[in-house]
Amino acid sequence: MVLLAQCIGALFGLLAVIFGAFGAHALKKTFTEDQLKSFETGVKYQMYHAILLIVLGFNFNLETALERNMIYCFILGTFLFSFSIYGLCLSASKGKKLRFLGPVTPIGGLLLVVGWTMLLYSFIKNLV
Repeated sequence: MVLLAQCIGALFGLLAVIFGAFGAHALKKTFTEDQLKSFETGVKYQMYHAILLIVLGFNFNLETALERNMIYCFILGTFLFSFSIYGLCLSASKGKKLRFLGPVTPIGGLLLVVGWTMLLYSFIKNLV
């Protein structure tokens, strides 16, 4: 499980760099300013959580259900949040906005909040 979290974190980081460069150069010509900002938000959140997954892989054994579920929330939440934003921005720039992705973004965000809540709980639990 540790290796999975670290590998997915590294993959998310790799893709965030690629998507960030793609957005800054290729998409700048076709995106509106709002679409570019949204796309950049997806990239930032993806990179933040890529780093988090790698750090958690080094600092947790990921043996408890709490730790595993936290990692699943971060992985799935990042995927749903960031990649739905990419899909919305790309499809809107082509004039065919994929509206079904609209509700996916907040679901991904909710999973990220749940993951962070689990992380906070694991820290508080160890204080007591």
